[in-house]
Amino acid sequence: MITPLIKVRNLLSKNPSAGGFDAILISSVSNIIYFTNYSGFSKDEREAYLFITKNQQYILTDGRYTAAVKTLIPDFKLIEISSKFSFEKALKNLTKKHKIKKVGFEGKNISFLEHKKLLKCFDDSNHRDLDSLRSVKTSDEILKIEKACELGDKTFKYILKEIKLGVSEKELAVKIELFIKQNLADISFPPIVAFGANSAIPHHQVTNSKLANNQIVLLDFGVKLDNYCSDMTRTVFFGSAKAEFRRIYEIVLTSQQKAIQQFNNLTKRQLEKGIKASEIDKIARNYIISKGYSTIPHSLGHGIGLEVHEGPHLSPKSKDILKEGMVFSIEPGIYLPAEALALPEPLAKRRSAKEGIPNFGGVRIEDLAVLEKNKLRLLTHSPKNLIEL
Repeated sequence: MITPLIKVRNLLSKNPSAGGFDAILISSVSNIIYFTNYSGFSKDEREAYLFITKNQQYILTDGRYTAAVKTLIPDFKLIEISSKFSFEKALKNLTKKHKIKKVGFEGKNISFLEHKKLLKCFDDSNHRDLDSLRSVKTSDEILKIEKACELGDKTFKYILKEIKLGVSEKELAVKIELFIKQNLADISFPPIVAFGANSAIPHHQVTNSKLANNQIVLLDFGVKLDNYCSDMTRTVFFGSAKAEFRRIYEIVLTSQQKAIQQFNNLTKRQLEKGIKASEIDKIARNYIISKGYSTIPHSLGHGIGLEVHEGPHLSPKSKDILKEGMVFSIEPGIYLPAEALALPEPLAKRRSAKEGIPNFGGVRIEDLAVLEKNKLRLLTHSPKNLIEL
């Protein structure tokens, strides 16, 4: 099996003149977990670094973590940082010991001030996007994501029973989080619960809005279990859905199905070669546009793993190639702000009251899938038929 350390050392094997490095500095907590399987460091504070050379690996942290590192991360040599032995001094010692000239670092994670310090420690440094190392998952990683998805499905089944007249968005969000934690897991991001007009905002922040009759209810949440994340979205209707909402829902669902079906239409050789993520995005996006609605205002999907958003990226400008072992979301959506109805607001409200639907709102359906054995396999299994409560 190709381990994370083997993956990163493949980068180090390249000649520096050809884009390789003499060492890699790991700073993000997600990548520290990936390389060490230790998740005890805070994401809000800089508490540790990994320094990986062609033949050795180190972890640099302070005395609070000495016992844990020695016990749980025995494959990494510990360098203890203190007020008397700074991070910069430790790096300079390692540079001299291993004759390091060019170091790769995480450009998305290192701050400007930290980079200035790095420049004092090495002759040359350059950023390195390590997302690609994590984009292809091992069978063990896929199983962990699948377990998180199973709890996500269980959570959706539970929360449907809690959607009642007068409940607030915040109350449902809390119920989702509490249910997940009662099942010995954590949320992978703060749940999105959006009623009626709020569902037209893709990343809506929950409010005290209370549920009324004939409203859209959009639920977007995820589970984090054994460090790995899930993510799913379902849109249901509280009341009796009328023709316009049904049409929008069916278009979103069909656009997702068309994107998924595309994998089944490809030959084994095409799948083995890899699929352009932008092409999958295009299929769903163009279908929605062909039905007279605006383009999806976000990417069709994203990779998932130790973080809820990581590579690959399914978007119009994505250069990513989808390969076996990748886990990603497929989440088309239609969002209708008031102006999209092409009606004066008073008339839109009168029509809304007459038809029993909100005068604007959104629909999103999101599932996670893994590309394996030359086909796409869904990891989320909650029902996608239109649910009316």
